[in-house]
Amino acid sequence: MNKVVANADEALHDVPDGAVLMLGGFGLSGIPENCINGLVRRGVKGLTCISNNAGVDDFGLGLLLKTRQIKKMLSSYVGENAEFERQLLSGELEVDLIPQGTLATRIQMAGMGIPAFFTPAGYGTEIAEGKETREFNGKQYLMELALHADFAIVKAWKGDTMGNLVFRKTTRNFSTSMAKAGRITIAEVEQLVAPGELDPDQIHVPGIYVHRIFQGVDYEKRIERRTVKMG
Repeated sequence: MNKVVANADEALHDVPDGAVLMLGGFGLSGIPENCINGLVRRGVKGLTCISNNAGVDDFGLGLLLKTRQIKKMLSSYVGENAEFERQLLSGELEVDLIPQGTLATRIQMAGMGIPAFFTPAGYGTEIAEGKETREFNGKQYLMELALHADFAIVKAWKGDTMGNLVFRKTTRNFSTSMAKAGRITIAEVEQLVAPGELDPDQIHVPGIYVHRIFQGVDYEKRIERRTVKMG
């Protein structure tokens, strides 16, 4: 089945106001740049965004925060975005901060069809408020629910027209699980190839999970901050 669409605008044509979105990437690495820009153009409002990060002020999800299109963020790392901080402190933005391992596992469980799981992370803190707890082998655990989304939006290194995806390095941390946890999964790729050109043993997400795919353009591939000097 050919799942190719022309661009981000076509891929996002039915994203409504109030949608719950998962957006892949790790920090700014491997974020779906074309689709984020497409969401800005569409102007959809009241979004709930599930992402490892909140981008920076002028890039990534920071663009959607700037245009006030995000109502709620579920994230684990948000320390690089001054606009995020301003909206949070002013009460304009709902925020659910989730331990990074818990966030990754909640997404993974959704893709596996497991509704909930128990974790020790967050027990005895504000994160535990209102959640069921249970003791196992003398240790206390929180029950966390799986996270689902109306749309999972990811960026892969390579993909074929049937939706099979190959990621690179840290971009796999959240994107591979997110691609399995959305009701509709949209993938933008750096290289779009014909069926049979990807080594089956190297595929990270089978095409059965992907509904729409397109070849992205003009990737900036920014990083938050450089920590080593380039020679």
